[in-house]
Amino acid sequence: MHDIRLIREDPVSFDAGLARLGEVAVSSEILALDAARRAAIGKAEAAQAERNAASKEVGRAKAAGDEAEFGRLRALVAAKKDEIAALEEEARAQDAALTDMLLGLPNLPMPDVPDGDDEDDNLEIRRWGEPRVFDFRPLEHFELAAAQPGMDFETAAKLSGSRFVLLRGAMARLHRALAQFMLDVHTTENGLTETITPVLVRDEAMVGTNQLPKFAEDSYRTTNGWWLIPTSEVTLTNTVRESIVDEADLPVRMCAHSLCFRSEAGSAGKDTAGMLRQHQFEKVEMVSVTHPDRSLDEHERMTRCAENVLERLGLPYRTIVLCTGDMGFGARKTHDIEVWLPGQDTYREISSVSVCGDFQARRMNARFRREGGGRPGFVHTLNGSGLAVGRCLIAVLENGQQADGSVELPEVLWPYLGDKRRVTHDGVLA
Repeated sequence: MHDIRLIREDPVSFDAGLARLGEVAVSSEILALDAARRAAIGKAEAAQAERNAASKEVGRAKAAGDEAEFGRLRALVAAKKDEIAALEEEARAQDAALTDMLLGLPNLPMPDVPDGDDEDDNLEIRRWGEPRVFDFRPLEHFELAAAQPGMDFETAAKLSGSRFVLLRGAMARLHRALAQFMLDVHTTENGLTETITPVLVRDEAMVGTNQLPKFAEDSYRTTNGWWLIPTSEVTLTNTVRESIVDEADLPVRMCAHSLCFRSEAGSAGKDTAGMLRQHQFEKVEMVSVTHPDRSLDEHERMTRCAENVLERLGLPYRTIVLCTGDMGFGARKTHDIEVWLPGQDTYREISSVSVCGDFQARRMNARFRREGGGRPGFVHTLNGSGLAVGRCLIAVLENGQQADGSVELPEVLWPYLGDKRRVTHDGVLA
């Protein structure tokens, strides 16, 4: 959520930031609501002062035997009570309208974020690894002989409908191995604290990480009011909700391997083949809570944490900066990491690492206590995939595929697979 004081101080810059995102100027409407709210508060405070003064005079009038003045003052006190209640209700209504408007506005991009309309305007900043040259036509993951016995879409469809998959045997174990490998790297080498969180959350948690109110249709809600998390960014980030963290304890760095649930309401017809875009999937998520002065350095660090996982797996990738038209609602700047998928002959997103500034912290009221004293400040929050497990499985299968339909596996995974080094063409670890 945005700081109303900054909008008051420089509404032109605020509207200019929104314009970069293709949003209309709204500062005048925001400031009108803010002015009405503040005016109602001011009138309520003035009326309360008048009531307090009249209340003090009531006793004096009674003691002096001035019944007329006594009656007038008692009537004034009663009238002011009703006036104050009406003004306070007006202020609450204006405050609710202002909050609703601010909650519906996206975060503003950093100055160095490239302007653009869509993914075609994103800026590539580096690549790692050379895509393998095949002497046969590489297949997509769901076409591979090695994957087909353990990647069952038909049974999943009977159970749950489209965009679900049932993994069994070698595919299930390889998927688990990838998640374990990621967690081990992040916890033993990258300094993240492994965390197991709920996958059901209240409205407040979804509001805190900007899934609500704007993107309700993209998530699933239970009949008794819980939300299934679209990513453990929601739960990890909200661990600092309504709290004040000591500056000395920053940064807080966490990771979690969790189920994720997305309705994919806005992606009808996209990536319907295979397991690239599912309603239920797994991710190893990274979240950092930092001092405002160090969030940009943390953004680079988190990006390198995700990139390193791909490098250890030997998977070629490229890193891009998202343009204003492709950036998420809560981000000020985002690095997307795209892994090479030879079956599609293109790079596809496998991690998105974003710095949100104090946008989420204001929604959560998450602050830090300064070492030198003074008023607590809002923390900065960051999140990123480290990585999407299912998409990593796809990349390992497609990049390691052989002409006979088998798959050679990355060496770093061998210890997690009982020293098995490949998946045979009939879907067995060997």
